[in-house]
Amino acid sequence: MGDGIGKEVVPEGMRVLDIAGERFGFKLAWTPFPWSCEYYTSTGEMMPKNGLDILKEYEAIFLGAIGYPDVPDHVSLWGLLIPIRRGFQQYVNFRPVKNMRGITSPLRNIEAGKIDFCVVRENNEGEYSTIGGIMYEGTDQEFVVQEAIFTRKGVERIMRFAFDLARKRKRKVTSVTKSNGIVFTMPYWDKIFKRIAKEYEDVKTDQYHVDALAAKFVLHPEEFDVVVGSNLFGDILSDLGPALAGSLGIAPSANLNPDRKFPSMFEPVHGSAPDIAGKRIANPIGQILSGALMIDQLGYLEAARTIEKAVEVAVADRNIRTRDLGGVASTQQMGEAIAELVGTL
Repeated sequence: MGDGIGKEVVPEGMRVLDIAGERFGFKLAWTPFPWSCEYYTSTGEMMPKNGLDILKEYEAIFLGAIGYPDVPDHVSLWGLLIPIRRGFQQYVNFRPVKNMRGITSPLRNIEAGKIDFCVVRENNEGEYSTIGGIMYEGTDQEFVVQEAIFTRKGVERIMRFAFDLARKRKRKVTSVTKSNGIVFTMPYWDKIFKRIAKEYEDVKTDQYHVDALAAKFVLHPEEFDVVVGSNLFGDILSDLGPALAGSLGIAPSANLNPDRKFPSMFEPVHGSAPDIAGKRIANPIGQILSGALMIDQLGYLEAARTIEKAVEVAVADRNIRTRDLGGVASTQQMGEAIAELVGTL
């Protein structure tokens, strides 16, 4: 699955994962599906009506970037990505952010490894809902209503995931809201955060309004560990994070069903970038590192760490970089270099 550069970076991700499998003793059986905006233009749907029934038989989903100018974004998003996230209860969107050796941050005086945090985004409810509508459309009385939905179950489980993750990292959780301006849902989030925090006395906490946190990301990104936020705020901040680390092209993400009742889905943070599609200059690192997250969740931890190390060696020691990183390597050359390192490191 994929549009634009998704079609170019997914094969490189598969290449690297196959080499990792050969080295570490596992084999991935790939089943490609053509579901995409191109599929929509020929069928009128982003995926078949029984698409979730088809996908639920698999252990994981490796997704390329979705979206193309001929198809409105809300059609592509709500026709494929969100039905998978919600149908499979992938309520955690996990996006790690780290500045690697060989990739220059736009921030001054930021050493490699100084930025090392992750954004844990609530992925199934919040501000992204279909509750609402338009009335008196086309008249001077026209108005629009869009509801945000925050359930106790949804808020509690994403926060507990964040705290459990922090216990495996640097033991700090930062909550992001806008409770000084949004008077019901955000104070509700704050109240639950304070209550859940009492269950994790070994984990430090702090809370920010989203505008102040965006500024703090830029000024002192090294202070963060696990940042937990609603669907909208987590979405925005998890794009800002990798931009500060050097490029959106290096950012992976995982849509997790922690209960393992359904498959989880792994995709790069970047979009389909139709302006550079077909030019063979797209950065495949985000897709490759999304693959590392996938095999980590499947239990192949050493292979996942080796892929991460191979990426850093390729860009820092071998000086192999795509154009967004200041280099001249093609998408395929970047993928081949990382795959070769995975097999030899």
